Amino acid sequence: MDLAPFSPDDVILWQWGIIKLNYTIIYTWLVMLLLVFVAWMATRNLSTGPAISRWQSVMEIIVITINRQIHDVTHQNPQRFLPLIGTLFLFIVTSNLLAVVPGFHPPTSSLSTTTALALCVLFAVPIYGIAGRGVWGYLKLYLEPTPLMLPFNIVGEMSRTLALAVRLFGNMLSGAKIGAILLAVAPIFFPVLAHLMGLLTGVIQAYIFAILALVYIASAARREPEQQVAEGE
Repeated sequence: MDLAPFSPDDVILWQWGIIKLNYTIIYTWLVMLLLVFVAWMATRNLSTGPAISRWQSVMEIIVITINRQIHDVTHQNPQRFLPLIGTLFLFIVTSNLLAVVPGFHPPTSSLSTTTALALCVLFAVPIYGIAGRGVWGYLKLYLEPTPLMLPFNIVGEMSRTLALAVRLFGNMLSGAKIGAILLAVAPIFFPVLAHLMGLLTGVIQAYIFAILALVYIASAARREPEQQVAEGE
C-alpha cells in the first residue's frame, strides 16, 4: 500500500549543497501568492460608497469577523493584533482547505512550517509585551509571583511555543494519513467523508492556533489599568 509521503519536506525537487527546494517551500509560496492575489483583487478598486465589489465585501466580512473575535478574546483594541493574528489564521486555514485539491500537500503538515509559525509567535510575545508594558513591565512577568519562578516561567514560554507547532503538525499529518489509508481501503465513499472531516478539522486547527497565539500575545501586551485609563482604552 503506497501512502503519501510522511511530510512534504520529504519530496526534494532540487538541491544544491545544503539548499533544498521541496514541496513545503513550493506549496508555501503558492499559498502566499494566492493570498496576495485575493488581497489585490479585493483592494484594487476600494470604494466607500454603497456600491462595492464582491471581493471587497468578502474581505470586509473576513476582517470584521477577525476583529470581533480578537476583541471578544482580549477585550483590547483589536487593531494592535489584527495584522499578525489575521495573517497567521488566513495562511493556516488556506493551507488546510487546499488539502482537498488533488496533488496539493499542505505546508502545515510539515513540522518545519509549523515550527516557523510557532517561532513567529514566540518572538511576537516579547515584542508586543514590551510595546504594551514597557521593558521592565514585561520582564516582571517572568518574576511573578516570586523571582524563584523565573526558570519555570522561561521553560513554560518555550514549551507552549513547542506545543503550538506540534499540535498543528500532528493534527494535519494525522488527517492526511487517515485519508490516504481510507483511500486505499475503500476508494469510493470513505475518502469523501474524510475530505469533509479534513476541511472541518483544518478550519478548527487554524482557529485554535490563532486563538492560542492571540492569548499568549495579548496576555503579555496587556497594559496596566492606569495605562489603559490614560490612553482611553
